[in-house]
Amino acid sequence: MSEGFLSIGELSRKLEMSQRTIRYYEEIGLLNSIKRVEGGRRIYTEKDLRRLKLIKRLKIMGMTLSEMQELESMWSYEKSNEKLLRRLLELLNNHLKRLDDRIADLDILRHEILEYQERISAKINK
Repeated sequence: MSEGFLSIGELSRKLEMSQRTIRYYEEIGLLNSIKRVEGGRRIYTEKDLRRLKLIKRLKIMGMTLSEMQELESMWSYEKSNEKLLRRLLELLNNHLKRLDDRIADLDILRHEILEYQERISAKINK
């Protein structure tokens, strides 16, 4: 590929992400700066690589694609980092709260399983 540009295959390998996923992100508007060369082949830049790394990271943190689309729309309309970052912080706080709730539920479940194991062991060892 020419200097400074990546093919979808190269991008896919670097990100450990399928080519279909990359195309899907383009289709839904999360990756909208794609260039095309003659023949319609997509070419990607370092900016696209960084954008996809961010999307991947946000997904790992529990962000949904619709939330990312909301942020993209907000950026496209507002062009304000402050509003975008405030909303991102709000979304991350919501995800953290749900994660904390899930951890608490799992802790309760863990204790219930331990108690159940103890009761079963006591019946076996009678």
